[in-house]
Amino acid sequence: MSIFEPAPDHEGRTQHPYLKLALELGPLLVFFITNSRFGIFTGTAVFMVATILALAASWFLMRRLAVMPVVTAVVVVIFGSLTLMFHDDVFIKMKPTIVNTLFGATLLIGLAFGKSLLGYVFDSVFKLDERGWKQLSLRFGLFFLFLAVLNEVIWRSFSTEFWISFKVFGTMPLTFVFMLLQLPLVQRHGIEEPGKQA
Repeated sequence: MSIFEPAPDHEGRTQHPYLKLALELGPLLVFFITNSRFGIFTGTAVFMVATILALAASWFLMRRLAVMPVVTAVVVVIFGSLTLMFHDDVFIKMKPTIVNTLFGATLLIGLAFGKSLLGYVFDSVFKLDERGWKQLSLRFGLFFLFLAVLNEVIWRSFSTEFWISFKVFGTMPLTFVFMLLQLPLVQRHGIEEPGKQA
């Protein structure tokens, strides 16, 4: 049995989207709060622990792990460890750049090979036809690359405090607005599940 979420259109137990959101945003909020009180190095250590605990909670509740949080957790642990080892916050600041570039490139490369990989992430939330998944994968791929560039600009141009605040109060609202703008596409290409027909 695979430990990762099943492929799109797989019938089975799925994680509630709000629970997924809480488990993915929780570590970031912990990082923000800890940094504001104890500094970035303590915040980084707590961020690493919170990220691992969120994965453990997801596994405990669903016996499945989403691919994106697993990749994020691996990068957090690697770059967080480098941050603490060398006492240099550049490593943890580069983490969002690495993660977003990886996600964006993966989605776009998948499309180049005819695969809409975003379906593995959002299939438990909504169902789309093939064209819909391709268009949404393209948009998310480009958006992830935009976030990677934006992170580089922010951490290289502003203070650490500003960078952390932007991660919580800038990146999250931007992502939320971006996802809201995708609703027309989701509605146009949505597939009604058999059990939900009137």
